[in-house]
Amino acid sequence: MAENVRILLKEEEVDKRIAEVAAMINRDYAGKEVHLICILKGGVFFTCELAKRLTVPVSMDFMSVSSYGSGTESSGVVRIVKDLDESIAGKNVLIVEDIIDSGRTLAYLIEILKQRNPESIHLCTLLDKPERRVKKQVKVDYTCFEIPDEFVVGFGLDYDQKYRNLPYIGVVEFQ
Repeated sequence: MAENVRILLKEEEVDKRIAEVAAMINRDYAGKEVHLICILKGGVFFTCELAKRLTVPVSMDFMSVSSYGSGTESSGVVRIVKDLDESIAGKNVLIVEDIIDSGRTLAYLIEILKQRNPESIHLCTLLDKPERRVKKQVKVDYTCFEIPDEFVVGFGLDYDQKYRNLPYIGVVEFQ
C-alpha cells in the first residue's frame, strides 16, 4: 500500500509555536530547574527543539514506552522499553511527548513516575488529539497544537518507522 503525506503544519508554524510554549515554561519554572523526560522515539525532535529555547536550568533523561507496534492504532497494552537512567526524586519533572491521543500510555506512565517521588510532574506535548482521549484524567499542561483525528507524521512522528525526519507535521493519506 502506497501513501502520500499532506502538510498539516508547516515547519515555520511548528518552530514559532515551540518558541511560544518554551516562553510559557520559562515563566512557570522561573527560579527552578526543570527535568525533561523525553519519551522516545517520537519525542526526541520536539524535546531537542524545546530544550534549546529554555532559559531555566534543564536536566534531561529518556524513556521509551510502547503501545503501538507497527500499526496506526494503539494496542492499549503499555510497556516500558527503556526506563530512566537517574532518580527523579525531588525534581520538577516535565514529560515531553510528541503526541497525546487516547492518553492510555501517559496515564500509566504518570502513575509509575508519581511513585518515584518527584517534586512535581507536568506534561508537555507537541500535538494533542483531545477528541480521542479515553483517559480523561490526563491533563496536558503545555500543548503546541490540537489537531484533528488524522494519522500524522514528521517532526519525530512516524508511520512504521518512516517519515520521522520530515521538518513539518503531515497527514498520511493512504492510497
